[in-house]
Parts: sequence; structure tokens; C-alpha cells
Amino acid sequence: MKKIWVDADACPVVIKEILFRAAERTQTEMTLVANQPVRVPPSRFIKSLQVSSGFDVADNEIVKRCEAGDLVITSDIPLAAEVIDKGGDALNPRGERYSKANIRALLNMRDFMDTMRASGVHTGGPPALSQSDRKAFADQLDKWLAATRRKS
Repeated sequence: MKKIWVDADACPVVIKEILFRAAERTQTEMTLVANQPVRVPPSRFIKSLQVSSGFDVADNEIVKRCEAGDLVITSDIPLAAEVIDKGGDALNPRGERYSKANIRALLNMRDFMDTMRASGVHTGGPPALSQSDRKAFADQLDKWLAATRRKS
């Protein structure tokens, strides 16, 4: 059975709640990986893994542990790229599915925005998570869970 890995340090609480319900409903093993303690509901399917703090420590742990076909929830595009290279699936909290078809363009845009910020251009942060973002996330998660069920 495929697993879900969550880059939990930056994952919004509302998205975690959607994930908790889905993991329990579908009996899918899920692990939240973070640099600090993460509260998870009592469940035999849901675990948290605290890693030491440091740049990319949680990301590296997720890449090390995830296997082909697993799903990683992250808004970190370089992490998503590594997961895809390893044969996994990646989904961001706004419901955007990362894929081989779009990950290079997303990495290029991320690098471009980093360069802009480094040169002093104020680019602002992402907008708040909307109700339609939550629905898009839940829909993509359900699609992945259904496809995983069909394969097993």
C-alpha cells in the first residue's frame, strides 16, 4: 500500500485536517515530518516524525523514506522535483499536482522569483488559502487515493 508523507512544517492546519480524515477513512498510512513536534490525532494510520532542525532536514528525510508511488504533500518545489524523480507523486496544499510535465517550469519560475527577491524586488507572499484551494486539494487527494486503491 502506498503512503502519504507530509512536509508538515509549512502545511496549513486546515489541509492537515483534510489529510487526517482521508487517511483514517481510507486506512492509508500517513507520516507528518517536521522540525518541531506535530500534534496528530490518535490513529494507527497517522504518525509524526520529528527531525532535527536545519535547512532541508525534513525534506531530505521525506526523500529518503518515500518510495515510488507514494504521495508527498508539500509547497516546496525542489522537494516535489526530487519526489517525482524518485517515482513518487507530489501535491501542494492548494491542490496543484506536480508532475514530470510541469515541475521543470515551476522550478525555473521559483528560481526566477528568488533572483528577483535577491535583487530587492518585493514580490509579496502567496495569497491566503481560499475555500476553492481547499476543495481543489481535497479533490486531488481523493483522485490519488482512488487511483491507489484501483492499483492495489
